[in-house]
Amino acid sequence: MLPVLAAESGAGGSVVATALADALQLAHRNVLMVDAADPPRSGLALATRAEGGQRVQPHPRVGIRYSWRGRALMAQLATTLPTIAPGMVPPPRWWRPPLAGVHVTVVDLGHDAWHVTADPRVGAGAWLRRGTPHPRPVLVARATRPSLLHAEQVLARLEPFLSSADISPVTQLFLSGVKRWPPGVAGAAGRRVTALLENAVFVPHDAELAVSGITAAVTPQRLRQAVTPALRQWGLIAGPQPGGTGRRKPR
Repeated sequence: MLPVLAAESGAGGSVVATALADALQLAHRNVLMVDAADPPRSGLALATRAEGGQRVQPHPRVGIRYSWRGRALMAQLATTLPTIAPGMVPPPRWWRPPLAGVHVTVVDLGHDAWHVTADPRVGAGAWLRRGTPHPRPVLVARATRPSLLHAEQVLARLEPFLSSADISPVTQLFLSGVKRWPPGVAGAAGRRVTALLENAVFVPHDAELAVSGITAAVTPQRLRQAVTPALRQWGLIAGPQPGGTGRRKPR
């Protein structure tokens, strides 16, 4: 299970989550993609060609509907409420799909990371909790000093829950919109983010995607190629790692 946490709004969490899910399904893995965001603010609102029917109703006014994105099953919130707070998101057990054989679940946690990490044992943050399947949380940030500061604050906010073994640690940093470190940026990282810099994955900017957002079309190949080595390293995609891993040492 891959919960994707964005350090801040606009960091590219939905793009990275979709690139991961697309790379997995194109490698013939059965993927469940969970969109835990408040529907009006979701970066995946146009990610399927058609909205599926509402299948699960955890709350009278909050349900979960299933649609198809290619061969990946997408689960999204459906609600009549004007807004949904992170703590109102149904726990993971409600998102189980109405079919068997899912190999990997990719979760776009959505919402503001500061609220999601307030208590990651409930609501949207519950996807970070230890359990079966074992989650492998990833953190998405931009390669800017302010974004790395936000990422550091998010990791610091999670530390009490890590100390009590309630959640799994973030072990992978994705940097969206760049191919390499801008000069002087990596040196501004705090100690928690610094521990993730050596293996950071760069997901390049795509001008067309920046204009259209995530649609039902498969994500650009260059984005999928950037995240594929990490999927191979985690054992989620078979095959040797190519020479170019999308990782660059910070300067």
